[in-house]
Amino acid sequence: MLTIVPSPGAVTSLGGFVAKYMGDGVLVYFGYPQAHEDDAEHAIRAGLGAIDAVSRLNVESIKLQARVGIATGLVVVGDLIGEGSAQEQSVVGETPNLASRLQALAAPDAVVIAAATRRLVGDLFEYRDLGAVEVKGIAEPVPAWQVLHPTEVASRFEALRGSVLSRLVGRDEEMDLLTQRWARAKSGEGQVVLVSGEPGLGKSRITVALEKLVQAEPYFRQRYFCSPYRQDSALYPLIDQMARAARFVTLDPPSSKLEKLEALLARDSPPDEDIALIADLLSMPSSERHPLPNLSPQRKKERTLEALIGRLESLARRRPVLIIFEDAHWIDPTSRELLDLTVERVRNMPVLMLVTFRPEFQPPWTGEPHVTMLVLNRLDHRSRTALVRQIVGGKPLPDDVVAQIVERTDGVPLFIEELTKSVLESGLLREEEGRYVLDGPLPPLAIPISLHASLLARLDRLASVRQLAQIGAAFGRWFRYTSIRAVCGLPEDELQASLARLVASELVFQNGTPPDAIYTFKHALVQDAAYTSLLRTTRQELHRRIAEALETLSPELIDSQPEFFARHYIEAGLVEKSVFYLSKAGHNSVARAAIAEAAAQFQKGLDQLALLPNTPERQRQELEFRIASGAVLRAVKGQAAAETGRAYARARELWDQLGSPSEFLQVPYGQSRYHAFRGELDLALRLDEDLLRLSHQRNDAAGLILGHLSRGRSLMFVGSFASSRTHLEEVLALYDPIAHRSVVDQAGILPQVISQAWLGNALFCLGFPGRSLARSNAAIAEAQRLAHVPSLADSLAIGARLLSLVGDDAALGERADQLVSVATEQGFPHWRAQGTIYRAWLKVKNGDMTEGKTLLRSGSTAYRASGAELYVPHYIDLLAAACEIAGQVEESLTLLCDALQIVERTGERWFAAELNRHKGQLLLRQGHSKAAEELYYKALGIAQEQEAKLWELRAAVSLARLRRDQSRHVEARDLLAPVYNWFTRPISRKRRHYSTN
Repeated sequence: MLTIVPSPGAVTSLGGFVAKYMGDGVLVYFGYPQAHEDDAEHAIRAGLGAIDAVSRLNVESIKLQARVGIATGLVVVGDLIGEGSAQEQSVVGETPNLASRLQALAAPDAVVIAAATRRLVGDLFEYRDLGAVEVKGIAEPVPAWQVLHPTEVASRFEALRGSVLSRLVGRDEEMDLLTQRWARAKSGEGQVVLVSGEPGLGKSRITVALEKLVQAEPYFRQRYFCSPYRQDSALYPLIDQMARAARFVTLDPPSSKLEKLEALLARDSPPDEDIALIADLLSMPSSERHPLPNLSPQRKKERTLEALIGRLESLARRRPVLIIFEDAHWIDPTSRELLDLTVERVRNMPVLMLVTFRPEFQPPWTGEPHVTMLVLNRLDHRSRTALVRQIVGGKPLPDDVVAQIVERTDGVPLFIEELTKSVLESGLLREEEGRYVLDGPLPPLAIPISLHASLLARLDRLASVRQLAQIGAAFGRWFRYTSIRAVCGLPEDELQASLARLVASELVFQNGTPPDAIYTFKHALVQDAAYTSLLRTTRQELHRRIAEALETLSPELIDSQPEFFARHYIEAGLVEKSVFYLSKAGHNSVARAAIAEAAAQFQKGLDQLALLPNTPERQRQELEFRIASGAVLRAVKGQAAAETGRAYARARELWDQLGSPSEFLQVPYGQSRYHAFRGELDLALRLDEDLLRLSHQRNDAAGLILGHLSRGRSLMFVGSFASSRTHLEEVLALYDPIAHRSVVDQAGILPQVISQAWLGNALFCLGFPGRSLARSNAAIAEAQRLAHVPSLADSLAIGARLLSLVGDDAALGERADQLVSVATEQGFPHWRAQGTIYRAWLKVKNGDMTEGKTLLRSGSTAYRASGAELYVPHYIDLLAAACEIAGQVEESLTLLCDALQIVERTGERWFAAELNRHKGQLLLRQGHSKAAEELYYKALGIAQEQEAKLWELRAAVSLARLRRDQSRHVEARDLLAPVYNWFTRPISRKRRHYSTN
C-alpha cells in the first residue's frame, strides 16, 4: 500500500517527503516541504517504480504486491503530531483522504489517480478510465484512472518543433551560398552541401527555394526521402524515388511497370543488366528482355549500387543534376553506402547534392574540398516578426498578439507559422478596415504554448476530415489514394471531397489525381501530431486494417518488403503476424548482405516474441531468432561483444530446454566462438568437444563440420598446430555446399572459406609458408566469388595477420586496405579495427613512426572495446616492435611483459615462442646476454613442444647468432642444423613425419 499526495503541478520529477509509515503502508507528500511544478508527474513515476521494485523482491513462498493511490490538491500543513514511527506532519484538506480512498480501491500492482492529477499530467502516461467511483467520505462519485505506463508523448516536445514553411524568411545568406555552389556545379565542379538543423528550422524549405530559383534552367532533379519507418528497409529512398519517377500505379501489372521503367531509363541507354538489377530492386520479376544475372547477394548489391551511380552519371552527361536527399538521420545502412559512393563520385560531375539532416546525425564527409556544411540557426526577432506579417497576408495583427507569437516560438519557423494560423482560425480576431482586431481581451492562454497543441487545434477545427488525417498518419509520412480508400470505408465521392478539404487546409499536399493520387503531410511533425491523437485501441485497429488491406492490394510487398507489414502488425498488437514478417525481413536482409538492417529486424522480432506466453513453440521461435541474431551480431558488434554473448547464452538456455535439437547445433558453435575471442579458451575447447561428441552420437554431418571447424580454430589459438590442421582438413573433406547450406544460413559463415583461412595460419606455424599463403589466398578468392561478406572480412583479417608474420609488406598493404574497406562499408567495427592495426604497422615500417604508433594504440583500443582478448598479445608485440624501432627499449620490454601475462592468463600460446624470443632480443640489446639466452631456450622449447617448425627455426637462429657472437661456432651449428635440415627435406617426408604423431 502506498498513498501519495502531490501538490498542484505538472511535468517531470524531483523528490518526495515520506510523511508516515503505517504498518505495510507509506504516506508520501510531493510538493512539501518544497513545491515544484513537476510534483504530479514525479508522484506517478514514484508509484510505478514502487510497484516494480516490490514485484522484484525475492521472498520465498509469497508474492508481494503493492497498491498506489494519488490525489492532488491544496492542503494546510501544521505541526508534527504523534511519536516515533507514527509521527507525521499534520495535513488538513480533502486530498490526503482522497488519495487514501483511491489506494484502497486500487487493484494489486495498480496506480490509481484522481481527476486533478490526471489533468496535470495530461498524456505523459497511458491510462485505463475507471469511470466515476464511489468513495467513502465524499458525497458524489469521483472520476478515477489507472495509470498503465509512461508514454512517449512528453518526450517528443522538442521533436514536434519543426516543418516546411510556405515562405522563406531570414535565409538570404544561406541562399547566396547555395547559389554559388550551384554555379560551381554547373561548371563541372561537383558540390555537396550538408544542411543541418533542428526540426522546423526550414531544411526542406530551403531546398524548395533553391528549386524555384533555378526552375527556368535546364537541369534534372532527383529528390529522395528517408523515413523513420523504413530505417531497416535497404535502399528505400531510392526505391521510392524510382517508383515515383516511373509513375507506377498500385494496380499496374508487372509488365506495365516494366514498360514504364524501360521508358524512364530509355534515354540513358543503360546495359540490360542494369535495367534488370533496377527492376529487381523495385521487386519486379526478371524478363526475357532483361534477364537478371546470376550473382551472389553481395555482388548483386554491389552491381545494383553501380547501376544507380551509372544512371546518375548518364543524367549528368546530358544536363546538370540537383540531388536533394532529405532526412538523412533516418537513412538505412545500404542507402548510406550509396550516399558515400555518390558523395565521392559527384566531385567530377555537374551535380549539386543537398543532404538535409538533424544535428544528431554525424556526416562523415566533412573536410572534403567539395563538401560544405550549412547549419541553420533560429530566426532573430526581426525575421520572426516579418514571417508573422507575411503569413497574415499583409493585414496587421494587434501588437500584443504578434509579441506573444514572437516570444513563444523561439525562432522556429514552423512554430511561428502554425501558431499564427491557429490564432487566425481561433475566432478571437475579426477583420476591420484591412487589419485584424481583437473581439475582446486576449485570454492568457489563447495562443497554444506548444506546436503539438497548435497542430491538434487545427485538426480539431477540421473535425469532418480529422479521422481521415489520422488514418493517413497511420500509413506514414505519405499515403496513396487506393490505400486509404481500402481502409477508411467511405464512399468514393465523400472520400474525394474529404481529401480535397484536407489538402485545402495545407496540412497535406496532393500529387496526381485519384485513383493514382499520392498525399504527403507537409512535415513529419504534422503527421506525428495527427497520429498521436489516436486512442491506443483505435490506433491498433487501424494498423491491423492497413496491413490486411495491403496484403490484398499489394501482395508483391509480402516478399519484397516484409518489414512494412511487420511495422503495422507491431502497432496493431498482433504479435504472431509481426514475428512472421520480421523473420522474413531479417533473412531477406541477410540474403541482400544488408547485415546492419538484419540485426535490427531480428532484435525487433525478439522484442515481439517476449510478449507471447512461454510455450515450447515460442521457445523454438525465439531460438531461431537468437541464432540468426547471434550470427549477424558477430559481424556488426564483434565476436566477443556483450550483445553477442547474451544472444548465444540465451540461445543455449533455450536449446537445452528444447532437448538440444540437432538442427540448432549452431548454438554451441556460436558460444565457443564468443568465449574464444574473449580469451576464455579452456571453455571454448570444452564447448567444441561437447559439440563434436554430440554430433558423432547423432551422426550429424552439419554438426561435425561446425565442431571440427571450431575445434580446429581453438586448437590453433592454444598452439596445437598439428591437431588444428587435422580438424580443419576434416571440414574440407566433409563439407558439401548444397547439402550443408543450412550451416551458412544459421551459423553465418562459409565453412570451406574459414577452414582454409585458418589452415593457412596453422600451416605457416608448422613450417609450410608457401602452402599457407596459397590456402589463405584461396579462402579470400572463394569468399569474394560467393560474396559472403562476413566470411570475406574474416578471411581478409586472417590473411593480413599471416602476411604480417611473413613480412610481405606490399601484399599486407593491399590486404589491410581491402579489410578496412569491406569493414567500413558493412559496419563491422571488429574487423575494421584489425585492418587499422596492420595499416599502422606498415606506417611504422615505412618510417612514419608517430602516426604509426598512434594508430597502433587506437586500433588496439577499438579492437578490445568489444571485449576481444584473442590476438591482443600479437598486437602488443607489433607496438613493442614499433617502440624498439624508435629506440624506446624499456617501453618495448614493458609491453612484452604485458603480452606474456595475457598469454599466461588466457592460454593463447600460438605466438608465445615469438614473444619470448622478441623479449630475449631486447634484453640482449641491453647487454643481458644470460637472460636473453634463457628466453631463447624457452622460445625454442615452446616451439618444439608445439611442433611449430617456423617458430623453432626463428628461435634457433637467434640462439645460434648468440653462440656465434660468443665464438661458440660448433654449438651454434649444432643448434641450427636439425631444424634447418627439416626445412630442406622433401615435402613427402614432412607429411610422413606429421602422420606418425
